[in-house]
Amino acid sequence: MDFKDQVKLLSERVSKLKGNIHTEEATKNAIIMPFIQALGYDVFDPTEVVPEYICDIGTKKGEKIDYAIFKEGQAIILVECKHWKQKLDIHDGQLLRYFHVSHAKFGVLTNGLIFRFYTDLVEPNKMDEKPFLEFNIEDIKEGQIEKLKDFHKNYFDPENIYTSAFELKTTSILRQLVQAELQDPTDEFVRYFAKQAHSSIVNAKVLEYYRPLIKRTFTSLINDTLNDRLKSAITNEEDEREKPSTAGEQPALISLDSNSKEKEVITTEEELEAFYVIRSILRPHIEIKRVTHRDALSYFAVFLDDNNRKPICRLYLNSSTKRYIGIFGEDKKEAKIEISSLDDIYEHQEKLISTVAMYS
Repeated sequence: MDFKDQVKLLSERVSKLKGNIHTEEATKNAIIMPFIQALGYDVFDPTEVVPEYICDIGTKKGEKIDYAIFKEGQAIILVECKHWKQKLDIHDGQLLRYFHVSHAKFGVLTNGLIFRFYTDLVEPNKMDEKPFLEFNIEDIKEGQIEKLKDFHKNYFDPENIYTSAFELKTTSILRQLVQAELQDPTDEFVRYFAKQAHSSIVNAKVLEYYRPLIKRTFTSLINDTLNDRLKSAITNEEDEREKPSTAGEQPALISLDSNSKEKEVITTEEELEAFYVIRSILRPHIEIKRVTHRDALSYFAVFLDDNNRKPICRLYLNSSTKRYIGIFGEDKKEAKIEISSLDDIYEHQEKLISTVAMYS
């Protein structure tokens, strides 16, 4: 059973059992321990998982955190647990104190349903106030499973997780800012567009005139873009049925023409998750910043050095029926391989490493 299936099985287990879980200890036994096991750690091996791990805080001795996960003799993840009915917001300060006195770089606060992952992006050795990853195990998305897989014993790489955490946090902040502006545009946001569309001075009256217009314009633009994306996906799906194989296809240059429909491309969260998976595979073999991406209407491309003459692979993830990864060989021809989930990308890591090596 692969990792994704284990997580989904745990999700179903939680939904079935939570009504019969009445204590924090039962939450640990029924949910948290199986979760840690799904990450590949032996909960019955005290060299890997230590329950009631002591974290002395100043003059307070004997302070304990529910679990500490170890690798090569070092604590790498602290896990603080609560009963599944408890809200987590009032307990993050407790994990913060433990984090400060531990060498672990990652902390998890959970009630068995909500899992929040923290690190120290803002200030070294001080846990951030906000998690960089949060999900509900009963409604976990495939992209979140891919992020969670970074914490699996077999794939754990602190530097890779740290880089990914920074990108996730930054993306989350930007999404919140954009969403807030679209829902209730600020004066600065409205003024930026009004100054370019209005021929005279932009005063308060002009701002109030343009505010609803800008809001409607963005809503209309987003809807049109989504519709175009959907039409493109349907067209691609029909093309796939008509064309049995595209192995040997020459990589096309991505158009940068200002009149191209590329400007209507929307990069999905799943495509970015796949990109991070590819980065994690290549990280031991090449400087990570050299692995870049560009999106197109029909595929998501990954390059070396942002050079379209150095394609690493293409991802075809927008079809509702079939998904593919296209990998380039020594002849620069693309071999298209069907995948059932992002997890399958790991099965082709040797080919990806070989492709990058041929550009060296």
